[in-house]
Amino acid sequence: MHHIGEFAALLTALFWTITAITFEAASRKIGSMVVNIVRLIVGFIFLSLFAFFYRGYLFPVDATWHNWLWLSLSGLIGFTFGDLCLLESFVLVGARISMLMMALAPPMTALFAWMVLGEKLSLLSWIGMAITMNGIALVVLKRNGDGEKNGLMSVLKLSYPLWGLLLAFGGAVGQAIGLVLSKVGMQGYDTFASTQIRVMAGTAGFAVIYSLIGKWKDVFRGVSKTRPMALLTLGAFFGPFLGVSFSLLAIKFADTGIASTIMAIVPVLIIPPSIILYKEKISLKEIIGAILAVGGVAIFFL
Repeated sequence: MHHIGEFAALLTALFWTITAITFEAASRKIGSMVVNIVRLIVGFIFLSLFAFFYRGYLFPVDATWHNWLWLSLSGLIGFTFGDLCLLESFVLVGARISMLMMALAPPMTALFAWMVLGEKLSLLSWIGMAITMNGIALVVLKRNGDGEKNGLMSVLKLSYPLWGLLLAFGGAVGQAIGLVLSKVGMQGYDTFASTQIRVMAGTAGFAVIYSLIGKWKDVFRGVSKTRPMALLTLGAFFGPFLGVSFSLLAIKFADTGIASTIMAIVPVLIIPPSIILYKEKISLKEIIGAILAVGGVAIFFL
């Protein structure tokens, strides 16, 4: 079949869009803290069952200490820190804006890889980063009507709550660092088993935090609610399981740059469901900003 990798990448973007929408809905009903740990547990079950049939191991028992160390750090930073920020930003600014901010993750991954691993960045990569940041700025900033009275620094103001945007940015940072650490930790080890280790570490991180702040009652209360749990399970199936699986297929059968670009179109794909499901009023400026952000990612991978 021709273009199987490209089709897999497109399906990955669709799956991640579904995940963002379902997790936003579930987070608004039972809280992002509950969604965070439960969706990792559900995702781990799906991954483990797949790994058993795919590689014959239910758990990553063949991993080395090197794998466990770096992939666990990746899971703690990527899932515990990054997703803790991301899912809370879903509640504050919505999945659409949060996923737009996540368009920063691919350029930031390359930036951290340049800083930590010594990977090279071309001039085109820096241009792509700048375009992505400008696209995001176009959406989250607006002109302040009182700018002339209050001086040049007051010309622009935020269109969305600062704390929500910072949390979404934290999600992008967590994902970027997590991916770089994953690259260090995998070193030829199976990707699905590596994801299992990351998810286990992320779950353990949440378990410690929840024990310290006394969140377990909220978790048990949230699990007892049928509709949010159905949304959460759906999101876990399309995200940690299908999303990861099809992204691997995309990278295997298509050029990595092309696959990464197609998978990065979530900020654009999420616009129609945001209008239909949440009745969001989206301006032309925001649509152009989303397209610019994705375009910057595309240039980055040329």
